[in-house]
Amino acid sequence: MLTGILAFLIDTIIGDPNSKYHPVCLIGRLISFLEHCFYRKADSTARKFRMGALLVLLVLFISYEVAALIMMMAGWIPFWWGSAVVGALLLSSTISPKSLAKAGREIYALLMDGNLAEARKKVGWIVGRDTEQLDDAEVARAAVETIAENTIDGIIAPLFFFAVGGVPLAVLYRAANTMDSMIGYKNEKYLYFGRAAARLDDVLGYIPARITGILFVFSAWLLGFDHRNAWRVMQRDAGKHPSPNGGYAEATVAGALHIRLGGFNTYFGRRTFRAYMGDVIEMTAPKHIMECIRMMYTATVLFLLILYAMFGL
Repeated sequence: MLTGILAFLIDTIIGDPNSKYHPVCLIGRLISFLEHCFYRKADSTARKFRMGALLVLLVLFISYEVAALIMMMAGWIPFWWGSAVVGALLLSSTISPKSLAKAGREIYALLMDGNLAEARKKVGWIVGRDTEQLDDAEVARAAVETIAENTIDGIIAPLFFFAVGGVPLAVLYRAANTMDSMIGYKNEKYLYFGRAAARLDDVLGYIPARITGILFVFSAWLLGFDHRNAWRVMQRDAGKHPSPNGGYAEATVAGALHIRLGGFNTYFGRRTFRAYMGDVIEMTAPKHIMECIRMMYTATVLFLLILYAMFGL
């Protein structure tokens, strides 16, 4: 378990360094380069899909092989802990609890200080919706939804794939998730070119999402939140999310905290509605951001303990 625990401690203490050489940044640059090479607006929809699928295969192959090469070279370090430290550094780049918590705490502090304009700006950095007209409750809702859903993509899923196939598989997952965040959109440009990336992310996130939902139920129990309601709302509302996976985090958090997530959002000036999850027992407020952060960290520690008990990773 040394590699996994070290990775979590590295992220908790140091977090993601703001560097263009961060592995995820390098993966993003690779995706952008291949997109420039493969995407042509005039291509047929079938060709756009094929070229997008080729991009996915190349990014996955390169990401996995580079990570595997680094781990192989780490095995040459003449200390028993050398490989674990190198693996932990690489694995820590695939998880993001500290950055999620930092963003949430900043938004919480701004709302508590009454600085709604800056809170709108900050939450706009972590969500895709328009934030200029959001009130305090909507800013808090956006933050809670993002922290909850990204607990899947940014923490539990990379650790799950680490448990299944080591650090290289965790890096492969992060590459797949990065592709989805860059080209997995249902717009004119990426509807076909990014379809393979979007579908792959859905498939890879299927099991980790449901694990996250269960972890959130146990986290609610440990933290004194409503774990029974968390379980009930997860079963009732998780399938309402537009993503096949995101609802298992958001609905469970909504049930645990007695709030309602989902509703009206605006994207590039166009207002859309996303099905509600949870019930309005309490109005969404800044305190729920902090409570969601506590649930996120508790779920992470629980999962690391489970992996240690099962695999001794």
